[in-house]
Amino acid sequence: MTVTLITGANKGIGYETARQLLQLGHTVYLGARDTERGEKAAAELGVRFVRLDVTDDASVSEALATIDAAEGRLDVLVHNAGVLETTLDSPAALRSFDTNAVGIVRVTEAALPLLRKSANPNVVTVSSSLGSFWAVNNPERPESAMPLALYAASKSAATMLTVQYAKLQPGIKFNAVEPGTTATDMTAAYGIGRPVEQSARVVVRLATLDASGPTGTLQDEAGHLPW
Repeated sequence: MTVTLITGANKGIGYETARQLLQLGHTVYLGARDTERGEKAAAELGVRFVRLDVTDDASVSEALATIDAAEGRLDVLVHNAGVLETTLDSPAALRSFDTNAVGIVRVTEAALPLLRKSANPNVVTVSSSLGSFWAVNNPERPESAMPLALYAASKSAATMLTVQYAKLQPGIKFNAVEPGTTATDMTAAYGIGRPVEQSARVVVRLATLDASGPTGTLQDEAGHLPW
């Protein structure tokens, strides 16, 4: 059975990704920083909960130690935790990058020993086309009219980290995904987005790649997304 960890999964795309992967037979660990919300979400889905705050080293280490003790390996890691800051100042910048980019490094580094024990290790980063230089400079794309500086910059960093990890860890697949603009708590203020079920399917597609699947890519629903 495939052992999967999803960060920031108590709601939104992460929650729905957990539901869909559970239906495909995965043993799913739902990571969330809020214990009460995380346990509630895990109970609703019938998956396992680990408290995991991607901005806290000790929390990350404890979560991976729990999975190690129970499973002895990790097959799929989905980096889903993220924040969207609309204020542009240094505290907001630190929060954005600590969660959206540095958190990827924290969790990946802690997970690598377990991923190396998998027969088909696979890491998926939920990124965004707002981090694509091509998209934000293309007047025909909606991203060009969305000046969310910190979110865009931190997601660009998230995609680049994913690509670099693919180079550094050739035995593990690393891919980033643009799931599509989705109706979640994060986008509620903008009144935009498609159903979460549709976007989660894009994440699930990359989370279920076989051993011959690609690595070092950024993909949207249709395949590769120009950077």
